[in-house]
Amino acid sequence: MENGEVYSSTTENVPSTSGPGRGSRRFPFTRLDPIRASLKLAELGFSLLAFICEEVVSLCTRCAGLYFFEFVSCSAFLLSLLVVIVYSTKLYEKVDKDKVKTLDIIFTSIIGVLFLIASIVFACTSDQTTPETVAIVFGFLASIIFIIDFGLMIVEILRKSQSRKPEVPQTTLTQPLNAST
Repeated sequence: MENGEVYSSTTENVPSTSGPGRGSRRFPFTRLDPIRASLKLAELGFSLLAFICEEVVSLCTRCAGLYFFEFVSCSAFLLSLLVVIVYSTKLYEKVDKDKVKTLDIIFTSIIGVLFLIASIVFACTSDQTTPETVAIVFGFLASIIFIIDFGLMIVEILRKSQSRKPEVPQTTLTQPLNAST
């Protein structure tokens, strides 16, 4: 008896849509609605552009604001990239989804506030050169996008908490268990 005959009745070939040994080539954002997915990509893009424009600055007289902005924009880009990678790969299936959402809320809120502060500080300490001005504009845009994304996450949480509340009459909750009637 051949090995092919033994296994042919119990196994089936499953057609592969993405080719042998390769994953899907598109960047899936099925775990996020289209608005949140576009906000995540905008956060990623604006923080990268702010970092690149800040790196182009060749001379500064008061550099503390520039260095703070550099740290925040680089950190924002890397953390945003991490969140996008987790949401768009199979890694999301392997980790606790509630923890990913909680970390996303924490990252987004902290980065939004720090980006806003860094942009204000950099705007106050800059020499008003073109690269500095462009970096500041991208910094403000990134901070606005982060804050909008945080607001949408809070609205989503509030909607879910409102829909989960059971409708229990108030009188049954306030009656003592051992009351004699």
